[in-house]
Amino acid sequence: MSEPWLSIIGIGEDGLHGLGNGSRSALSQARHVFGGARHLALVDVGSRGREWPLPFDIAPVLALRGQPVALLASGDPFWFGAGGSLANHLVPGEWQAFPAPSTFSLAASRLAWRLEQVHCFGLHAAPFARTCPALHGGAQLLCLLRDGQAVQDFAQWLTQQGGGASALWVLEALGGPRERIRQSTAHALDFADIQSPVAVAVQVVGPLGLANAPGLPDIGFAHDGQITKSPIRALTLSALAPRPGEHLWDLGAGSGSVSVEWCLAGGTSSAVEQNAERVANIRANAASFGIDHRLSVHQGDTHHNTHTVLAGLPTPQAIFVGGGFDMALFTALQSIAPTGCRLVVNAVTLETESALLQLHAQHGGALLRIELAHAAPLGRMRGWQPSRPVVQWSVTL
Repeated sequence: MSEPWLSIIGIGEDGLHGLGNGSRSALSQARHVFGGARHLALVDVGSRGREWPLPFDIAPVLALRGQPVALLASGDPFWFGAGGSLANHLVPGEWQAFPAPSTFSLAASRLAWRLEQVHCFGLHAAPFARTCPALHGGAQLLCLLRDGQAVQDFAQWLTQQGGGASALWVLEALGGPRERIRQSTAHALDFADIQSPVAVAVQVVGPLGLANAPGLPDIGFAHDGQITKSPIRALTLSALAPRPGEHLWDLGAGSGSVSVEWCLAGGTSSAVEQNAERVANIRANAASFGIDHRLSVHQGDTHHNTHTVLAGLPTPQAIFVGGGFDMALFTALQSIAPTGCRLVVNAVTLETESALLQLHAQHGGALLRIELAHAAPLGRMRGWQPSRPVVQWSVTL
């Protein structure tokens, strides 16, 4: 197309006054102007204004392809805004963008926080647990929230996590005539007249949050005993070598603990488990650790229906098999997995161990026998209680 038909315009609480010449020109030439009720109230577009449908849907914008259309979004449209959603359905040249200072930028400037050191979250529709990986003492968080009730709910949730002493700022309508900033602590927050748009800033206080090292405590996971134990999980994650953006197949996932830690490292995972109760545990763990947007759960038997169960899953960069491994499954994975995919298998039975010994002789890789013992009562004293040994084979397919 010779000229973009869609203009994505970031707008602040100061309305037209804060728009540059490019934004003003695009707005004046648009035949249709989309935005939230608040956005449309900030500009004078009359009958050209079209409020976003509820639930939110970009289809009405795409239906006007080729006509001059403007879209109003808060601050920077490509930071937790509609810009990214729309651009996924457009080709270069169809759109132009005019970003304004984001709420994150405005909030950081008011609090004198270094934005590059702040954890930023859009929690309009996401669960509060999404912030869990960032909740450590001294951390600074900026969270966009839906409304005043969401602020109260977030403060209560943070208190329940052990962060009630954390400093909390409520930032309303930043950048406009209604701007207001008030400070409290999470457990003491009792503001009853919070106005939208609203963000919350948090300076975390308290010994809470997740360790960055692999092998999180087993007690943090919902499980029925079928879980890759903490020290074994640490060695398993080391062998899987997670990298941000990579995808894992976790087959015979049990509690999904390996998937959870893979996702906490920045990847995504497809956890496959046959048992319905364990599938429920995996979903519960994904939600409690705030990575349910990264971990998808699939119920199925990879031992007997490998190709059917795995069909349609995202291409993996790594595969972990914690149970139900045999030669037939290896042959199937060898035919499905892309070249260079990392495979890690943990075995506790003699039959699976025998298979791993044979595969190691044929295909190489690394073979590791893991034997652990924990201190336990022994009469009036203590002794070592050995765990079942685990044989781990890791190889690049």
